Amino acid sequence: MESLTSRMQVVQSPIIPVVGELIKNSPGTISLGQGVVFYNPPHEAIEFLAKFLAEPTNNLYKSVEGIPPLLTALAGKLQAFNGIEINEENCIVVTAGSNMGFMNAILAITNPGDEIILNTPYYFNHEMAIAMAGCRAVLVATDENYQLRKEAIAQAITPKTRAVVTISPNNPTGVVYSEAALRQVNQICATHSIYHISDEAYEYFTYNCVKHVSPGSFRNSSEYTISLYSFSKAYGFASWRIGYMVIPQHLLVAVKKVQDTILICPPVISQYAALGALQAKEDYLNSHIGAIAQVRQLVLNSLNRLQGLCSVIPANGAFYFFLKVHTQMDTFELVKQLIQEHKVAVIPGTTFGIDNGCYLRVAYGALQKETAKEGIERLVQGLETIVRS
Repeated sequence: MESLTSRMQVVQSPIIPVVGELIKNSPGTISLGQGVVFYNPPHEAIEFLAKFLAEPTNNLYKSVEGIPPLLTALAGKLQAFNGIEINEENCIVVTAGSNMGFMNAILAITNPGDEIILNTPYYFNHEMAIAMAGCRAVLVATDENYQLRKEAIAQAITPKTRAVVTISPNNPTGVVYSEAALRQVNQICATHSIYHISDEAYEYFTYNCVKHVSPGSFRNSSEYTISLYSFSKAYGFASWRIGYMVIPQHLLVAVKKVQDTILICPPVISQYAALGALQAKEDYLNSHIGAIAQVRQLVLNSLNRLQGLCSVIPANGAFYFFLKVHTQMDTFELVKQLIQEHKVAVIPGTTFGIDNGCYLRVAYGALQKETAKEGIERLVQGLETIVRS
């Protein structure tokens, strides 16, 4: 029986439930762990549920790639915000979250044994999906500011390479990649006839006048660029499970095979909610992201008190900071002590592929200002106490 389970034995266990269990056993803990937002979907999303309920045939299976009204609305959003034109060279597929979009992409473009380049620190679910597909993640370290190293990416390409993955704004570091850097990756992928998988789940979360750039908007990029998007973050849709992908037209048949097998179709009630969310006024996103920006500054000010104990890169995107703690402690042991002794939870850097040093991901999007202030105070005091002891 051991051979029947070997495929999953090589896949790391997701860290969020592990930390969640520690939090449950330590009542009163404030979580700076999971990457969610503090707010709910816009009222327009809830109003559109009535449209779903008014049509009895909506209880039947619908199109594998998404309902037509949502596909049309997404095409408009992509043109207006991302600069991506949907035409005969590309197409949209609605998914049950952007994690599913990534899995769709990996299964559509690889054979077992193929390689996918991940820049470290990576998003753990990406590495897990690659392992599940029987492929190999080739890890390329970012620089000291967590920015891409184009020469290292190019050198990591082999005949088995099928794609380079970028995440901007980034999870777990919060950095935003420049247009120049993303163009360089796109050019590398074009030159080597491989795909550029661009995860843009945090596209709206940028600060200090930094602009998000979508590689799918670059000229002549449709043939090899796969773009992944999510409603989970910007629209407070975490449990509704709606994302979407923009893929080259030649991948549609393969992606539909994957999606039809796993899902049949994205949840139609959630697609109606997503259609409603896209009707929300700009103030919905601006006000909520503005509130997160205030929390971000509060968190950054507090973390700066840890100079000498931690290195903090003041990233301009998503809702994360990735701290390097100057200690020889085991990272997970540090996380456990912070929860059990100081009632604050963060995520260990090891789950993002960083084993050389002690790193922590701090997430600040899920908390209102006062709770975030208390949580970050506990983190600062905890690190000062534990690391200096």
